[in-house]
Amino acid sequence: QVQLVESGGGLVQAGDSLRLSCAASGHTFSSYAMGWFRQAPGKEREFVAGVSWGFGTVYEDSLKGRFTISRDNAKNTVYLQMSSLKPEDTAVYYCAARPTLVVTSTEYDYWGQGTQVTVSS
Repeated sequence: QVQLVESGGGLVQAGDSLRLSCAASGHTFSSYAMGWFRQAPGKEREFVAGVSWGFGTVYEDSLKGRFTISRDNAKNTVYLQMSSLKPEDTAVYYCAARPTLVVTSTEYDYWGQGTQVTVSS
């Protein structure tokens, strides 16, 4: 069984930065692709960024330049560095795992419980 635990969310002001972490256990972390998704109230869950087991990355186009995904296989952790945050970035952020990197949420096998990010104007 794969367990994913997100942390690092909180209440910040517009323009601030925040780094989310997702700690993984129960599987060979280095062999999995990891994705970050977010879901705002009343909206569908959307892809934010992903990193393959080979460290390739992909981003939602509108977030390129502000968000950076990275992974540390020695710590079994994937990060999402977010900068120049905007109120519209307010959402619950989830990490997810699957063998290969895709952007479709329904294709991910394992999910964390989510961490709330709130950006005030």
